[in-house]
Amino acid sequence: MSEQRYLLAIDNGTQSVRALLFDLAGNLVGKGKVELEPYYSEHPGWAEQDPEYYWRSLGEACRQLWASVDIDKSQIAGVSLTTQRGTLINVDAAGKPLRPAILWLDQRRADVAGRMQGPWGWLFKLIREEETIDYFRSQAEANWIAQQQPDIWARTHKFLLLSGFLTHRLCGRFADSVGSCVAYLPFDYKRLCWAKPSDWKWQAIPVRQDMLPELVKPGERIGAISVEASRHTGIPEGLPLIAAASDKACEVIGAGGVEPSTACLSYGTTATINTTRSQYLETIPLIPPYPAAIPDHYNTEVMVFRGFWMVSWFKEQFGHAERQRGLELGVEAETLFDELVESVPPGSMGLMLQPFWSPGIREPGLEAKGSIIGFGDVHTRAHLYRAILEGLAYALRQGREKIERRSGTRIQRLRISGGGSQSDAAMQLTADIFNLPAERPHLYETSGLGAAIDCAVGLGLHPDFPSAIAAMTRVGKVFQPNPQAVAVYERLYREVYLRMYQQLRPLYRSIREITGYPA
Repeated sequence: MSEQRYLLAIDNGTQSVRALLFDLAGNLVGKGKVELEPYYSEHPGWAEQDPEYYWRSLGEACRQLWASVDIDKSQIAGVSLTTQRGTLINVDAAGKPLRPAILWLDQRRADVAGRMQGPWGWLFKLIREEETIDYFRSQAEANWIAQQQPDIWARTHKFLLLSGFLTHRLCGRFADSVGSCVAYLPFDYKRLCWAKPSDWKWQAIPVRQDMLPELVKPGERIGAISVEASRHTGIPEGLPLIAAASDKACEVIGAGGVEPSTACLSYGTTATINTTRSQYLETIPLIPPYPAAIPDHYNTEVMVFRGFWMVSWFKEQFGHAERQRGLELGVEAETLFDELVESVPPGSMGLMLQPFWSPGIREPGLEAKGSIIGFGDVHTRAHLYRAILEGLAYALRQGREKIERRSGTRIQRLRISGGGSQSDAAMQLTADIFNLPAERPHLYETSGLGAAIDCAVGLGLHPDFPSAIAAMTRVGKVFQPNPQAVAVYERLYREVYLRMYQQLRPLYRSIREITGYPA
């Protein structure tokens, strides 16, 4: 009988850090979880966190894991790391943070003075894309730090994503996974590497090549657990650290959604719809696909920024009764919200919600805001909550149709993961709005499982990604579309939802002009 082997996945999300132990069949053997204060804000719109807080929490999550399992640590074959995307950290030559991390939720903007110079400037003017490039320049955290804290920028040895920061802490090497590169950095999304010296991004932001970590493909060895990291985490010294990818990319393979005809929906703080393919494809022109957790592959992602954040907003503003009952019953308040959804018919009695809480550059445009239309005296907070879930599903269905049009591939299956997937009501209305079966993976920790899959393939414990995904993922509960609900949603989506943004757009512009919000 062969010895049991385990895989350790570290998952540092926005809400928590988890240390997860999996076997080679994709079963969750043990778990340590530390809830995080997502960020603190010293100024309106800022979102920062102490990088050392992440490292301390990672160590505590590991200690909780070891306390929860009775295994021989020598049976652990390797470690992989997955983290939230777009969170950036300035460090010195020793890897010590020079300032708080700027999170992906941060809304500060850098000043943009003048247009790009030289050939790139003339090209962007010619093709009328100066606004898009200026958006990149204003969003880039590097520009804000260089402008507002030049002393910090001058002392910066490396400019790292959270994944790169934690990788250095784990193995002492300034390296990161290609699959984690989702940020305003000089990254070439088509070639899946740092941009060539001639690329316009080097002119748009003050980052130098030597300030960036070495990149390693998902499934490749990135280093080994150091003495210091072992002392801090309890992970055995010398254990191989295998490159994985960002949490969203890992969710996709952890949910088993790797065929182009399968869409993976992530019902997390940011809601996304993804397909995986081996060829570069821009679902929205000039918005690149992101690196997948499979090497040399791409995720054609359409995002609803702060998607299920709206559920947290609802809980804070209107969910006092469920929060109190949840405390009494020892369950999360969100699980009790299903009762609200089920008390309201499909379509929420005509209450329609457009989930553009944060403006984009293209779809939606800079002026976009969230909207709710169709209010009447029949509507209650239950209608509002169901309308929130329906609005998110409408937006993701629109993303599905964009992917289908651009790729020529019809999406035939849905895999849904993330916190929102634990709601049966959310799963059912998604099946109804998409008119497709909605499949819930066999376990909740899909991002951690995706990292473990990268680890298994990298160590040769499964021969390749198709084999590893087949062995380690499977479908749990399946929700079939209800024909009556499908008919209602089809008309509301086609006749109302798809027309809302264009008809409200002039009003959004007036709101922005009069009040300055959103800035």
